[in-house]
Amino acid sequence: MLRARGGWQALRRCASLPRARRAVRLRVREALGALEPADAVQVQGWVRSVRSQKEVLFLHINDGSSLENLQVVADPSLENRDLTFGSAVEVQGKLVKSPHKMQNMELKAETIRVVGPCDTWSFPLKMKERHPLEYVRQFPHLRCRNNTLGSLLRIRSEATAAIHSFFQDNGYVHIHTPIITSNDCEGAGELFQIETSNEARESAEKTHFFNVPAFLTVSGQLHLEVMSGAFTHVFTFGPTFRAENSQSRRHLAEFYMVEAELSFTESLQDIMQVMEDLFKTATSTVLSKCPCDVELFHKYIAPAQKTKGRLEQMLKNKFVTISYSEAVEILRQASQTFTFKPEWGCDLQTEHEKYLVKHCGEVPVFVINYPYDLKPFYMRDNEDGPQHTVAAVDLLVPGIGELCGGSLREERLPFLESRLQRLGLADAYQWYLDLRKFGSVPHGGFGMGFERYLQYILGVDNIKDVIPFPRFSHSCLL
Repeated sequence: MLRARGGWQALRRCASLPRARRAVRLRVREALGALEPADAVQVQGWVRSVRSQKEVLFLHINDGSSLENLQVVADPSLENRDLTFGSAVEVQGKLVKSPHKMQNMELKAETIRVVGPCDTWSFPLKMKERHPLEYVRQFPHLRCRNNTLGSLLRIRSEATAAIHSFFQDNGYVHIHTPIITSNDCEGAGELFQIETSNEARESAEKTHFFNVPAFLTVSGQLHLEVMSGAFTHVFTFGPTFRAENSQSRRHLAEFYMVEAELSFTESLQDIMQVMEDLFKTATSTVLSKCPCDVELFHKYIAPAQKTKGRLEQMLKNKFVTISYSEAVEILRQASQTFTFKPEWGCDLQTEHEKYLVKHCGEVPVFVINYPYDLKPFYMRDNEDGPQHTVAAVDLLVPGIGELCGGSLREERLPFLESRLQRLGLADAYQWYLDLRKFGSVPHGGFGMGFERYLQYILGVDNIKDVIPFPRFSHSCLL
């Protein structure tokens, strides 16, 4: 009993002894933004530069949380041969006020541990070198360690969050639409077909895995329309795929689409207002939360585009609206010679779209009421004449052309049945006709290409430079 009591007393004495204070782990962004010094801090990241002097060792480290690096000041005795550019390190020490005007805080190191060494001779990225995007595109597995791509990924993250917040703040329900589908929403036939490895080797007469041909989705719109029969406001934000055999600066085989559907709306203006509000809200958020990252693109990647001034003008002004017929007339009267002659009934080409934006003062332009025969079956017939149109809208932006496309959907069963029968699609879309039989309401929606949006706000020329992994720039896909 006494022995047991003595053991408890010893434990109490040990517990009362002063303990070594555990280091607080901080992200680089948190350390740079700290208001007060701290005695025990731990920062982990990758070395961006090493400079050794006789009496002091300087490191700059980054962990992806900030474009700006954290300066580490250490005794030269802490240096070792593995402490090189690109190596992963863990630094512990004191966070102190920096004497330099360009940085609020710096870390006075007490210990530096190299977690992962880096062979600087074979590492394709070099210290203090501004690599062009064409160069880093060759290394899809390493290019995220480049400043430019780091900034891009932070911007993508904030833009994604801003888009979700916009819809949630306005009462939209987020729907996860399928990636594998039997529907061709765009009707263009540019689809990636899904089959198992066995199916690829066997005869085409064999049964499909899903019993019907299956494809990677080109749009979540038709699935959103299903949900808009139960929820008045829905949206989706996910990957889509287009099998366009193009390696141009404008095309991607895989990209992200933001799509929304609104029930109980009979006005194309309602759809356009949501498009404009989403565009402005997301852009304002990105500019306020990622000012340094955005500035890097505007200053070093696309200085000639004057993107910053264009964005400021866009946020202040109301978007312009013109009809398709007005657009064609403007193009016909243009002094510019176009590769594709503008004619009523023909689709607007990129050169036409860019000219229209320029003609309207370099602000985003809504083009509405397109020819009936140009657009898919689900767009609402305007019942006008002699030039037959549908209630469709495209949003054109400077330097890019089309960014968003939308329409009122055809909610009237006889109109929809008639058009599907003429196209020979009535049997395939019987389920879609059912939506018009049971509680159908006027509704509409739109889609926005996320990468094109990023390309516009950053002024990037090649759309492949706004995706995390460039798919076809390496000898194999990652």
